[in-house]
Amino acid sequence: MRHVVIGTAGHVDHGKTALVRALTGVDTDRWEEEKRRGITIDLGFASLALDDGIAASIVDVPGHEDFVRNMVAGATGIDIALLVIAADEGIMPQTEEHLAILEFLGIKSGIVAVSKCDIAEPDWLELVLAEVSERLERSPIHWEEPIPVSSVTGEGMDNLKAVIAVVGRGSVTRSADDLFRMPVDRSFSVAGAGTVVTGTTWSGSVSTGDTVRILPGDAKARVRSIEVHGEARKSAEPGRRTALALPNVARDEVRRGSVLVSSEDWQATTTLDVIATLLATARPLTQRSRIRVHLGTAEVFARLTPQAEDIAPGSAGSVRLRLEAPVVARWGDRGVLRSYSPVATIGGCVVVDPMPPRRPRRPQALEKRVVNDPATRVAEFVMLSGDRGISVSELSVRCGVNQAELPRVIDEVVSNGVVKIQSQLFAGAVVNEAKERARSEVEAYHQSYPLKSGMPRGLLRAAIRPPVIADAVQGLLRDEATLAIEGETVRLVGFEAKLSEVQGAEADALRRTLREAGNEGRTVTELESVGQGARDIAEFLVRIGEAKRIGADRYYDASELEKLKNDIVSEIARVGGVATPAQLRDKTGLSRKFLIPVLEWLDGEGVTAREGDGRRLGPNQG
Repeated sequence: MRHVVIGTAGHVDHGKTALVRALTGVDTDRWEEEKRRGITIDLGFASLALDDGIAASIVDVPGHEDFVRNMVAGATGIDIALLVIAADEGIMPQTEEHLAILEFLGIKSGIVAVSKCDIAEPDWLELVLAEVSERLERSPIHWEEPIPVSSVTGEGMDNLKAVIAVVGRGSVTRSADDLFRMPVDRSFSVAGAGTVVTGTTWSGSVSTGDTVRILPGDAKARVRSIEVHGEARKSAEPGRRTALALPNVARDEVRRGSVLVSSEDWQATTTLDVIATLLATARPLTQRSRIRVHLGTAEVFARLTPQAEDIAPGSAGSVRLRLEAPVVARWGDRGVLRSYSPVATIGGCVVVDPMPPRRPRRPQALEKRVVNDPATRVAEFVMLSGDRGISVSELSVRCGVNQAELPRVIDEVVSNGVVKIQSQLFAGAVVNEAKERARSEVEAYHQSYPLKSGMPRGLLRAAIRPPVIADAVQGLLRDEATLAIEGETVRLVGFEAKLSEVQGAEADALRRTLREAGNEGRTVTELESVGQGARDIAEFLVRIGEAKRIGADRYYDASELEKLKNDIVSEIARVGGVATPAQLRDKTGLSRKFLIPVLEWLDGEGVTAREGDGRRLGPNQG
C-alpha cells in the first residue's frame, strides 16, 4: 500500500481542523486551550484510509500567525499540501504566508479545499474560486483545481477524497534503501513504554531492536516498539507517520527539533552553506544579519555571511549560516527563514553543503552544486574540495546521494577523471599536480644530494599533503616507471649516484686514508680532514661496497675489514670453542676500544655469537 503524508495550510479560522475531522472523524485539537479558544495551537495528526491502496496521514497545523513556527514544523516532510481557504473570506495574510512556506519547502503537489462553501453565495464562491486559481498559477507547486467543500453538509468531501487518492498515487516514492532519518515533532512518556517520539520518516527504514542515535547530543537508544499510522509494526519505511518507543531515554533528551538516525554518517552541524531566496516584501539580508532558521522540525538562530553582496528582496544568493545551536542537515534539505524581530517569514533556503570547510569564511559559489544528477554533483564537490578531497562516507549526507546509488555514482565519477584513493575522492587535476610535485621534489633532492641513493620516503611524504595522496602518488609514479621505490628510499628511474670530478679526487684520498687506517678505521671527524663532504663520500663508498660502516660514524676499508673478520674467525676456530676478548686482542692487535665495536658488528651479521664475555662462531659462519 502506498502511504503519503498530507499537511494542512491556511489562514486561522478557515476550517482546517473541521475539514480534517470531516475527512477522518478525528478531532486533531488535543489541548484544552485549543478547544477553549477554538483555534489550533500545536500540531495534530489523523490517518485517512482511501481506496486504490492509498493510505494517508494528515498533519493539521496552526493557522494563527503566533504559531507559524509550529506550522513550519508540521509542514516539513509532507508529500502533499492541503491548502484550506474559506469561501466567505478568500485569500488572507496567513494564506499567503503559509503558501510561501510550502513553496520554500519544495512541496511538489497541492490540493486546494475552498471551505465553508455552504455559507457563500454562488456568485461570491465563483469569484473566490477564480481568485484562488489565478493566484496559484504563479506558484511552483502543482495545484489541483480548487474544490468547494463543506465540513458541515459534507458537500465536496467525496470529490476531495478522490483527488487526494489521485495525487497520492502520483507522489514520489521515497527510498527505503537510504540512510534512516526521522525529525521529531513530538515526545512524551507512556507508562510501560518509556519515552515515545513521533515524526515523519524522511528516508531509510527502522526496525524494532535497532539502535538509533538522537542528534544533536548523540544519545543512543534501542527501539522497543514501532507504530505506523497508529498500527503496531516491526519496521517503518519512509513517508510514514511513525511513533517509536525508546526505553531508557529521558524525555528531555529528545524533543521537537531532535533527529533520529542510525548511521554514523549523520552529524550535527553549526555551519551550513545554503542558497537563500528572499520574498519581495522582505528586507535585504546583510552581513551578520541575525535570523531564525527552520530546518526539519528545528528552529535555531543564525548569523549569515553572503558570498558577495547583500541579498536584495525578491532575489537569491549564496549564504553561509552560522547557527547558534546544532542541527542535522543533508544536501537538498529545504528550510524557511524568518526575521529575528519582528518575527515574520522572509524567505527560504536550500542546503547545498551541510558540512562546509572552515576556510574560506565566505561560501564558495554554490549554484553549480545545485544539480539533480548525483554524479555531476559529487564531481563538483570533489573539484572544489582541492587537496582535502571528499571522504566516501560523506557522499550520502554531504552530497545528497542515496545510499543505494553510492556504488554506481562512485564508479561514474571515477570513470570521468576523479581519482579514488583508499576511502577518499580527489580531482584528477589535484592528483596530477601532486604527482608532478613528487617528481620535482625527488629530482631536487637528487640535485642537492647527488651521492645519496635516493630520497627518504618520509621526507617526500611530508612535502605533499595530505599524506594519503603522498603515499598514493608514489605508487602511481612507480607504476608509470617514473619512480623506483627501494625500501624506505625513492629515486627517479634512471638516477644513479655519481661522483663529480672534485668528489672523485676526494674519494681517492679517502680510500687511501681508510686503507692506511687498517683495522682501526676512521671516524667522520677524522675523515673530514680529507674534505667537507667526507660523510657523503664515505656513505657512497659503503653503497658501492668499497667501504663498511660500523656504528654511527666509524668507516673501514672493505678489504681491511674483511681481513680483520677472517683473523677473528680463524682465532675462534683455533681455540675450538669460545675465544676470549684477550685472545682476540692478541690476535688482531686491537685495543678493546676498537675491538668491541667490531665484535658487536660481527654478532649482528651472524658471523659470531656472544657467550659470556667471549665469542663463538655464529650461525652464518658454519
